[in-house]
Amino acid sequence: MEPTGGRSPEGRGRSAQRSAPPGALGVETLIALRRAHDHIDRHYSEPLDLAEVARAAGYSRHHFVRAFRTAYGETPGRYLSRRRIERAQELLRSPVPTVTEVCHAVGFTSLGSFSSRFRDVTGLSPTEFQRRAATAAPLMVPGCYLLRCAGPLPQAMTATRKKPPEPAPL
Repeated sequence: MEPTGGRSPEGRGRSAQRSAPPGALGVETLIALRRAHDHIDRHYSEPLDLAEVARAAGYSRHHFVRAFRTAYGETPGRYLSRRRIERAQELLRSPVPTVTEVCHAVGFTSLGSFSSRFRDVTGLSPTEFQRRAATAAPLMVPGCYLLRCAGPLPQAMTATRKKPPEPAPL
């Protein structure tokens, strides 16, 4: 039976059909949130504020936080912090940068807040993480450096092909 006057059969003023279940986000919303997510990923090391990230999605701050949490399971601030810590872990696998240098390189302004958040996420202090990473595995060396420093490859390892014979002239 068709509802009359735009009311549902229960008479509560809701339309009879919904485009998505309650709590689900539409495609346009997900696209907008992905723009903001990508903005955070590109600019994680810079000072970011909620208004700037919400503008990237085209939403007000409050609506953006609710929608982001629904889509990704965490607030934009938590995501930014986690993203920075993930990058810090990559940098700390090398003994070269100090913890303070890594802290500032990933966008934290306070060494104390960086260390505290790092411990919350990883269970280790940044210094302990760096020490364990240095003893756990050798440093990763990009392949291009290995090829450059290793000298010429043995003849058997190089790909040499003979030119195909040219067709005979007619």
